[in-house]
Amino acid sequence: MAKYIYPAIFTPEKDGGFSVRFPDIDGCFASGDDLQDSLKMANDALSVMLVDFEDSKKAIPDPSNINRIKMKKDEFAYLICVDTIVYRHTLNNAAVKKTLSIPAWLNEAAVKAGINFSQVLQDALKTQLNIF
Repeated sequence: MAKYIYPAIFTPEKDGGFSVRFPDIDGCFASGDDLQDSLKMANDALSVMLVDFEDSKKAIPDPSNINRIKMKKDEFAYLICVDTIVYRHTLNNAAVKKTLSIPAWLNEAAVKAGINFSQVLQDALKTQLNIF
């Protein structure tokens, strides 16, 4: 499974930021300077933890029902959705050199047209693999 949705508990901080914890994922915490930053950091923290669970073949806990989570008066819960396949792509985006062969006439036409070979190959591979 690559897509997960977990409830996160947001606790307001005195400086205007938020602390975030995931009641279902031990040790998964985040914080941010404001709500938008806290949501981004919560997404990143949950992604890191779930990628680690997947890689180490640890059991991934079931998410709690957001309506049954106990919170303090000033806290609120929000569902965080992550996709570990997408997250892995952001982590592993290093270029890899590939050698390939094409007919000379096709090479000359593409060079003359100013075509970026790497971009064309990436686009073609994404299309072939149904990755958009």
